[in-house]
Amino acid sequence: MPNPFDLNGKAALVTGASSGLGRHAALLLAGAGAKVALAARRIEPLVELERQIESQDGRAIPLRLDVTDEASVRDCVAAAETELGAISILVNNAGIGETKAAFDVTEDDWDRVVDTNLKGAWLVAQEVGRHMAHLGHGGSIINIASVLGLAGSQRIPAYCASKGGLISLTRALAVEWARHDIRVNALAPGYIETDINRAFLASPAGDSLRKRIPFRRFGRSEDLDGALMLLASDASRYISGSVLVVDGAHSAAL
Repeated sequence: MPNPFDLNGKAALVTGASSGLGRHAALLLAGAGAKVALAARRIEPLVELERQIESQDGRAIPLRLDVTDEASVRDCVAAAETELGAISILVNNAGIGETKAAFDVTEDDWDRVVDTNLKGAWLVAQEVGRHMAHLGHGGSIINIASVLGLAGSQRIPAYCASKGGLISLTRALAVEWARHDIRVNALAPGYIETDINRAFLASPAGDSLRKRIPFRRFGRSEDLDGALMLLASDASRYISGSVLVVDGAHSAAL
């Protein structure tokens, strides 16, 4: 009986792959046999990640990508398919945050966050979806959202709005693209420890937050592995339009 989690021979594109959850997702997919296009603004970390994957007998290519620029998105997807073949997995991970009181958020602050987290995810999903539909092979698009797209929080209004919008976009695309055998789902992590937030999570404010999580700990990148592998693989062949929350029951306790 074939293994539904086997990714051998499949090509994947991971945006925001230079660090954090994107980097981890790229390593996970490569370890499962996928050929991975590593995309981000900064190319140097991607070259190092490529070396790491290929040292473990994987296949990866680094590609510079600005998700807010339609031409950059188009060129990146074309280069990925030229090098690796038709993309059947997209991890739409590129994203940023801005921590400010709502009264202090400027128009530029708002546009920078929403353009990256929502418009950028839309542009990449649209271009990859076009290729999937045109080539007729379908595939899986995984939008990395957040539990903060489902519940509000202070001092990050643009981030919450962008992730809430991404969840709504996920559902809309799932309905429209089902006829092309394209699955579109959202993964909504809770507080996952990465280099970017490690100092805050170790602070007194972070410790207070940790105590409100039923598991009494923050998530680790590997806590997302099962959800990512489910959504990326054929094991999720009849799952689309779903939001898979991985947060240690944090949102359930709110």
